[in-house]
Amino acid sequence: MQYQALVLLSGGLDSVYNLYAAHKKWPGQVQALHCNYGQRAAKQERLAAQYFADQLQVPLDVLDISPIFKSAQNALTQKNRALPTTDVNIESLEASQKSAAHVWVANRNGVLLNIAACRAESGQIPFVVPGFNKEEAQTFPDNSVEYIDRLNSCFELSTGQRVRVVCFSQEMYKDDIIKASQDLNVNLEQIWSCYGEGQTPCGVCESCQRFSRAKKSIGL
Repeated sequence: MQYQALVLLSGGLDSVYNLYAAHKKWPGQVQALHCNYGQRAAKQERLAAQYFADQLQVPLDVLDISPIFKSAQNALTQKNRALPTTDVNIESLEASQKSAAHVWVANRNGVLLNIAACRAESGQIPFVVPGFNKEEAQTFPDNSVEYIDRLNSCFELSTGQRVRVVCFSQEMYKDDIIKASQDLNVNLEQIWSCYGEGQTPCGVCESCQRFSRAKKSIGL
């Protein structure tokens, strides 16, 4: 079978929406890749990724790349560093930029997308699909449209078939993504958007707060 897209699937809202959007565009021609980069929520993210892949009968590959980020200094991969919670204010861009600095894993998205591009190249898959959005691009520059454009320029030189990055949510805010996810019958209860590793989402980290605000804004 010739696949058209390889989706980087974390199990969070953005990547799950992109999985469903890719499946709608290319039914039966989508693969998914889930990576453990040493994040706190690795177990819960993997369970969520597997759930949604199973829902769409999409083949899911799981890859452990945690050694690459073993020395990364951030609160997502280092449990001795506290996750920002009470000091998070998602209504303030300045405050969000400060809290985001604690959980930003330097070049994580670059590594993930380059790995995906290698897999896509070897499988003759033309597109790789990350879960980015306009809201978080304000604090994470490697979520932005500019980042995708620059990476595509690199892939024109580094892949024989010129693998391209496409993202269905790159111009959307979280509430828009939730609305679009509902239209695609995504089970929002199975999403794992939390930075934490508990059995249930913490509800207070920045990612949980953005997910909660988006749901409330559309009446959920």
